[in-house]
Amino acid sequence: MTSLQTRRRSVGSATAALVVASLLWGTTGTAASFLGAEVSPIAIGACTMAIGGILLFITAATGALAAIRSRAAVPWLVVGALGVVVYPLAFYTAMDLAGVAIGNVVALGSGPVFAALFEWLWERQRLSRRGMFSTALAVAGVILLGIFGHADAGAGGGNVPLGVLLGLLAGCSYALYTYSSTRVIRLGHSGRAAMGATFGLGSLGLLPVLLVTGAPILATPGNVAIAAYLALGPMFVAYVFFGFGLGTLRSSAVTTITLLEPVVATVLAVLVVGERLTAVGWASIVLILAGVTILASARPVPTPGTRRRAE
Repeated sequence: MTSLQTRRRSVGSATAALVVASLLWGTTGTAASFLGAEVSPIAIGACTMAIGGILLFITAATGALAAIRSRAAVPWLVVGALGVVVYPLAFYTAMDLAGVAIGNVVALGSGPVFAALFEWLWERQRLSRRGMFSTALAVAGVILLGIFGHADAGAGGGNVPLGVLLGLLAGCSYALYTYSSTRVIRLGHSGRAAMGATFGLGSLGLLPVLLVTGAPILATPGNVAIAAYLALGPMFVAYVFFGFGLGTLRSSAVTTITLLEPVVATVLAVLVVGERLTAVGWASIVLILAGVTILASARPVPTPGTRRRAE
């Protein structure tokens, strides 16, 4: 098998792992909709990321501790942990203020843009023409899906401008911990070690928020069960797959592929919650899928640094 064939197989495996992660993330909104009204968006965000982060650290403790002890990795881990702390608080509050559709779209749609910006700032890497085209397709699809796709989209909390700003902050935070994790992996640490160290450190900042806001989660067995699923599935298991994908692909490609998440979330909202899509909504899903497919089928270009398996 040639090196190019090996590389293509690695890219295919990484893409499949990111698709699985996106499928799990896409269930978050539907699952959270069954929580009691007494559970705040900040509480559920802090709960899922803090508990999931602790699990990621525990299950990759040896590698995570090795990364934390690495002087070269520490700056990137601190940057990534900051992104982990900010992301759930900004993301869930953005959806609360601007509405689920707009908040979700701004956060997820801006992720690939911020990731490409970080790659340019720190490495002077630019997207290829194919990369720019596929990213533009996917981001356009996400924007159209959020703004025009829902026939019965609910209104937000009455402060859309602030919600949009927080959505941009969430997208920046997501891209930040994605990019910083790729830098840790390039230093020779596994994807699981990078995830465990980044989210383990981030959970230290989220635990105080959970202690202050999380009591309503324990109010009913149903709330506990849903919170447990969100922490174990869309957080813990999804980020294990996410870490594997980061070991092969650039952060800008990763954030573009994971734009599949709003597609999954929208389909589940239609099938389970009973929301309705417009014709533009279905066309938007086609655009997103086309963008991700074009990017995933692109000729692989070796990433800088050392790659290790995410075991």
